[in-house]
Amino acid sequence: MINISLCIEMIFSELPWDERIARVKELQAPAFEFWGWKNKDLQQTKALAEQHDLAVAAMVGGGAPLTDPQAKEQAVADILESIERAKALQVPTLIATSGPEQQDLERSVQQANIIAVLKQVAKPLEDAGITLVLEPLNTAVNHQGIYLASSYEGYEILRAVSSPRVKLLFDIYHQQITEGNIIANIREHVEWIGHFHIADVPGRHEPGTGELHYQNIFQAIAATDYAGYVGCEFRPRGSTEEAVREVLRLAANA
Repeated sequence: MINISLCIEMIFSELPWDERIARVKELQAPAFEFWGWKNKDLQQTKALAEQHDLAVAAMVGGGAPLTDPQAKEQAVADILESIERAKALQVPTLIATSGPEQQDLERSVQQANIIAVLKQVAKPLEDAGITLVLEPLNTAVNHQGIYLASSYEGYEILRAVSSPRVKLLFDIYHQQITEGNIIANIREHVEWIGHFHIADVPGRHEPGTGELHYQNIFQAIAATDYAGYVGCEFRPRGSTEEAVREVLRLAANA
């Protein structure tokens, strides 16, 4: 079973916040997600989610770069504060990225700092029942200078942290650009994956506009024991309503 979440930072982005959430319900998606929480009215968001009987699947839960040892205390503090906000909003998943590559530091030092930050927040995450997902981003098209692009290095970091509440955000768009081999990667590493994002390549538009065969990908995910959300983080090239309905159809047929 594929549980769909709509990222309302990219889908319905032309609408006011309350109308975006209402549109999620109108199109019969079960959940929505968003990026940073500091510029959001979380009480309003929670009330709207309850009003429309929707789950809030995920939100961004970091701030300071995880790669910079001098920012380690701030990175930990940012995540701890986000855990408290997630508890209040009943959000099960927090999203974090590595931050930029520090040009004056060896990659091994930066990776060690990422691991140290995540180890420090692991117990609070476990106590709260919230999962933090570390997201690799592609550097070939969208995020030049980011430290973590490889899902395989992501798994290496997660093994070192060794917490059931620290996992990977597998963004199929980013990983297709970075390394390909999507279905085999998912099958082999699904135990480390805590959230998915989808968009087609090239262009980051809806499934069906590019080179990825999302029906096969959804079927591969559905054949595993993954029970989390698959977040739609794309910019619709055509009709937003048609794009969402097609994703929901693909999910229902997986």
